[in-house]
Amino acid sequence: MFARVSTFKETEDSLAESVRRLPAALKKASAMSGFKGVYQLVDRSSGKSMTITLWETEEAMRESEEAANQLRADEASATGANIVSVERYEVATSELH
Repeated sequence: MFARVSTFKETEDSLAESVRRLPAALKKASAMSGFKGVYQLVDRSSGKSMTITLWETEEAMRESEEAANQLRADEASATGANIVSVERYEVATSELH
């Protein structure tokens, strides 16, 4: 499995709007081939947030780049968030209880 980690800097208002808008963005992301899931992490005190999307294969993650870039830019524009970074990782270990 592979992960794309998008980091944002947000105001309190844009952070609340980002959280509210996630289900609609998730619907678009889940239509992408190889999409496995998402985590949205927020630090309300600092305004920092991270969205971690999970992909079945590295190829699926790479093939989704253009659509993901557009979705990320659209969401940031709609909420007033600033995109700080986008990084890609292999998920070496995963366990949920």
